[in-house]
Amino acid sequence: MENLVLRNRRGGAVIDLNPVVFFVAVALIVVFVAVTIANVDVAEEVFSAVQATIATYTGWFFVLAVNVLLVFMIVLLFTRFGRIRLGGTGARPEFSYIGWFAMLFSAGMGIGLVFYGVAEPIFHYIDPPQSPHEAAPRTVLAAEDAMGISYLHWGLHAWAIYAFVGLCLAFFGFNRGLPLSIRSAFYPVLGERIYDWPGHVIDILATLATLFGVATSLGLGVQQVNGGLNYLFGLEQGLPVQILLIAVITAIATVSVVSGLDKGIRRISETNMVIAGLLLLFVLLVGPTLFLLNGFVENLGFYLQNFPTLATWTETYTHTQWQNDWTVFYWGWWIAWSPFVGMFIARVSYGRTIREFIAAVLFVPTLVTFVWLTIFGDSALQIEMVGEGGIAAVAEEDVARSLFAFLDHLPLAVITSLLATVVVITFFVTSSDSGSLVIDIITAGGKADPPTAQRVFWAVSEGIVAAVLLIGGGLTALQTASITTGFPFGILLLIMCYTLIKGLQYYVYQEHLDLRPWEEQGVPFSTEREYRAKPPADSSGE
Repeated sequence: MENLVLRNRRGGAVIDLNPVVFFVAVALIVVFVAVTIANVDVAEEVFSAVQATIATYTGWFFVLAVNVLLVFMIVLLFTRFGRIRLGGTGARPEFSYIGWFAMLFSAGMGIGLVFYGVAEPIFHYIDPPQSPHEAAPRTVLAAEDAMGISYLHWGLHAWAIYAFVGLCLAFFGFNRGLPLSIRSAFYPVLGERIYDWPGHVIDILATLATLFGVATSLGLGVQQVNGGLNYLFGLEQGLPVQILLIAVITAIATVSVVSGLDKGIRRISETNMVIAGLLLLFVLLVGPTLFLLNGFVENLGFYLQNFPTLATWTETYTHTQWQNDWTVFYWGWWIAWSPFVGMFIARVSYGRTIREFIAAVLFVPTLVTFVWLTIFGDSALQIEMVGEGGIAAVAEEDVARSLFAFLDHLPLAVITSLLATVVVITFFVTSSDSGSLVIDIITAGGKADPPTAQRVFWAVSEGIVAAVLLIGGGLTALQTASITTGFPFGILLLIMCYTLIKGLQYYVYQEHLDLRPWEEQGVPFSTEREYRAKPPADSSGE
């Protein structure tokens, strides 16, 4: 189906969209908003019931799916396909490593990691799961489990999902010349039907998953901004203030949208990484430094040692619901976010080899995430275990204020709390900006640079949906949105494992690529860089 295109007098496109995907997705979003606002009194009960049902009956699927994707990406990393360059043999990266890492990390974890960096380890410490270690609350084993489980939720599994979707989009978009859209990943099985109703259905699901995944993060972020402003200036906490904050920060994000990818998202991403890095360094230096250095090593060892058990645990024999509120929520959230983060990573990863792409996206952000969790989570645990305590009580009362309750135990609390609030706001802006770009690309039929007006529309829509979710049930509604949209999209991701392999095999055959190691190709030792820079005319090199 051809796009609906409206042009201005100078011939520039003002509107350029796939009418089926755009209008069906908008209609479904409008229905959701209208029904929720019209039934606010019962919305929270409905969201809670839906979340419990989906988590209970599909939790096993989420656990299985994320493990399959992680194993798939690690195996692919070491195959001959790793030598394929995204964009073709002569393609070169558009961004430096620093800019690339800053953008993918800001879009990938941002708000959520700041929100849960202190709160999650504390919650697991005071209320650990019954399995796999049966740790008693507030014990040393509970602390070890708390950090290990936090690593699980924010580590390799999350980034494997993002890397997988990003790789599918980048390969089929840059190497096969297909639209930069989720539907393109199904070309090996659907063929030209990706341009018909099967492709429309796939992109509508991707649009809804992205919108609600981003809205979940925005909802968490605005709660934390409200908590920070309450701590700093005594600003009242509540829905009216949070909705006003969403409006203000969404307006800032809109300015970033208009500025474009390089001037807008990249600069803000690099700025918030600098501020977050300064905050991280401050906590490391003024906090229990030696404890944190030791903790990082031990946490990493605990995570790797218990990885198979933690990764495949499903509460089968305890018949408890702890995992539904945490692990299943996270897996659904990451899957719902994967079109957004994957699309954005693909958009900024042109010119990278598949091996470079997987290694960088899978391991670098994971390592940075573990450092963040250790410095903030272990510092909070030490205060709770042997210090003054009090963080757990605040977390139980209002999870959004956990970070500020922790910073209150350190010097310069007002300054660091202000920095933390700025970090959340900038992450909010980059999430909204990046999310609107991705949704716009999907609803524009995969065009990489759709009109700005459409991105502004989606940035505003994300803010509206985040506000409606807060009105309809707060944190429970946010969790429900992620799990509900994550489940059907998770099924699509498993199918995409097959389509990606088929696509890679055909590409190697079609392009006559020689993917053998350099020495087997007869390339002289230490001249690989020159060979890579000047590929043979028949493109039989890398």
